[in-house]
Amino acid sequence: MSDGSESTAPVRYERIGSAALITIDRQHRRNAVDGPTAQALHEAYLCFEEDDEARALVLTGAGGVAFCAGADLKATHTFADRLSNPEGPMGFTRLTASKPTIAAISGFCLAGGLELALWCDLRIATEGSALGYPERRWGVPLIDGGTQRLPRIVGLGRALDLILTGRMIAAEEALAMGLLNEVVAPGAHLERALALAEGLAHFPQRTMLADRRAAIEGFGMPLERGLALEAEAGPEVFEDGVRGAARFAAGEGRGGAGAGA
Repeated sequence: MSDGSESTAPVRYERIGSAALITIDRQHRRNAVDGPTAQALHEAYLCFEEDDEARALVLTGAGGVAFCAGADLKATHTFADRLSNPEGPMGFTRLTASKPTIAAISGFCLAGGLELALWCDLRIATEGSALGYPERRWGVPLIDGGTQRLPRIVGLGRALDLILTGRMIAAEEALAMGLLNEVVAPGAHLERALALAEGLAHFPQRTMLADRRAAIEGFGMPLERGLALEAEAGPEVFEDGVRGAARFAAGEGRGGAGAGA
């Protein structure tokens, strides 16, 4: 991992405003991840979690040609000790962030790279990006959450289409099926993701994080249990809600004003 001063580091971590920006930089391999890069990703993730001033994470790939082409299949030997890693082979894919996460995608977002993007709460991609699980044709399994997160995002039928066939889809189709949240002009993905992160950072944090937690943890629960989970945060953040309601009554935020995200 690097603070940005080491240009040859496979992963860069930097703070831009309220956002932590993690950049995979192995452009000679389309930002594919080998073992050392996965370790650097995990270290960068820990930096984000430990930084109270970093209120959202933006994950991207350097160069604009690829977000991440997945695991580096020419360096599979470097993953030998990561397959059962509790953090996940690709660095942090078996963990759940405590704060919002955004994938800023340009170009190829494939295999484990798509699994990294699916780990994020929100996904923004440029026109011309390609997403999918092409490792299907080589018999490489999905081991970084791809079989679990994709159905939760797009539904089982659409997920099985991509999981079973290994076909790659364009950004426009990914947007239509709900895999992407936005498609932007070429080169605009990072700027848009950082702006979105900054907007999220300016919302009252305790209530937003409580709602995020309830949505993530409650998904798949029976409705009764999910409602109970949602209610658990009520007393803790109720006073925040009272203050927010008072500000709205006084005229703040009318007509969507202040909705920076």
